[in-house]
Amino acid sequence: MSVELVCVIVLGLMFIIGTWRDINMGLLGFIAAAGVGGLLLDQAPEEFLAGFPVDLFLTLVGLTYLFGFAQNNGVIEVIVNWCVRLVGGRTALMPWIFFLLTAVLIALGALFAVAIIAPLALDFARRQRMNQFMVGLLVVHGALAGAFSPISVYGIFINDYLAKNGLTPAPLTLFLAPFVFNSVFALVVYLALRHRPGLRADADEARAHADKALADGQRASQRRPAAIGTSGEDPAERDAAITRATTSARATERKVRLTPRQVPTLIGLIAMTLAVLLFGWDVGLVTITISIVLAAINPTAGKAAMSKVSWPVVILICGVLTYIGVLQAAGTVEWVSTGISAIGIPLLAALLLFYLAGFVSALASSLAIIGVVIALAVPLLESGDIHAGGFVAALAIASTIVDISPFSTNGAMLLANVHSSIRDRYYRQMIGYAGLMCLLGPGLAWLIAAVPTWLGA
Repeated sequence: MSVELVCVIVLGLMFIIGTWRDINMGLLGFIAAAGVGGLLLDQAPEEFLAGFPVDLFLTLVGLTYLFGFAQNNGVIEVIVNWCVRLVGGRTALMPWIFFLLTAVLIALGALFAVAIIAPLALDFARRQRMNQFMVGLLVVHGALAGAFSPISVYGIFINDYLAKNGLTPAPLTLFLAPFVFNSVFALVVYLALRHRPGLRADADEARAHADKALADGQRASQRRPAAIGTSGEDPAERDAAITRATTSARATERKVRLTPRQVPTLIGLIAMTLAVLLFGWDVGLVTITISIVLAAINPTAGKAAMSKVSWPVVILICGVLTYIGVLQAAGTVEWVSTGISAIGIPLLAALLLFYLAGFVSALASSLAIIGVVIALAVPLLESGDIHAGGFVAALAIASTIVDISPFSTNGAMLLANVHSSIRDRYYRQMIGYAGLMCLLGPGLAWLIAAVPTWLGA
């Protein structure tokens, strides 16, 4: 058995074991790198660990550390409240506010934007008796729409990887294509589900029955001779109802104000955005520097924010990329790419890769499968038969559009915030929608990769 085939088998086992036993695939990647590199390729530790992405490690730690401050001290909730107040009483617009807010947060580097926004969005949908499945889908599509900005974890990962392999990154295409794609899907979901009642939790059903009983009682009293006033309504009862409604409305609005202890964090987020976008400074060093300043101002908050660093994601990405470095050293990437190119039709090969990425991503990490597929496709992209920018943007869509799956991180976060009485039904709807995305998403994304080729780009 050739070394290349052994490397592919080990890669497959990483995905199977990681998914089956819920083990971080990055840890498996480090073990695989040591096993394949040390035993089969006779590499020293410094050689099979050479693929460890130090710069990406700093970026991931810095971003999640900085947003740990914002999540812990309530700055995110303040920003959400500001957005809610922008639309006034137009609750029909709130799903789109949650869509845009999730997109902006993840575009700025908040990797777990869905975890931040989903509890707020689903609670709002429940209280306003909106379709909770529709609102949840818009939150996830918002995250996927903003996930590939030039300063997001996903965007930095892909653009840096392309640059290191001699390919020209297309950060604007990588950002705009998923944004437009997910915006269109979100619009379809909104139009299709906004007037449907959706799922109701037990608490909502109880309240609905109580409201109905109250309405029936009021209609009955109106049919009786009016003893007080002209409408048959007791003024005392009316005033009590008004008081309850006013109290409920005030509790619902919950105006959150910016406090002095939150100001440094808000300034830090603004400074990070300006430094990276306007001056092009390294996002990892910038975010770590700002986080250190915030920790110096409030050491207790610094310790709490460190617990928010997404270590599982950091390990996942760094471990997988370390093993990909071993794959490249073993010649496995070129070997697999040669087999793909043997199909003879580059666009057909790309379509197969997209469907592979979509189905695997529904059960495993999107970032992991993106890294693997890009590594396999590098020789194909170097040939010039497929437009690199279109291919990478389409791969980004194909491998993340299925993230509504309850087995993915975003889907799991959404499901975790649903009322227990409707969770089973919500789960079934998520499975159905994820299956639909697995069938349609990669094929539609393939058009993005194919169009530049057809136009001769």
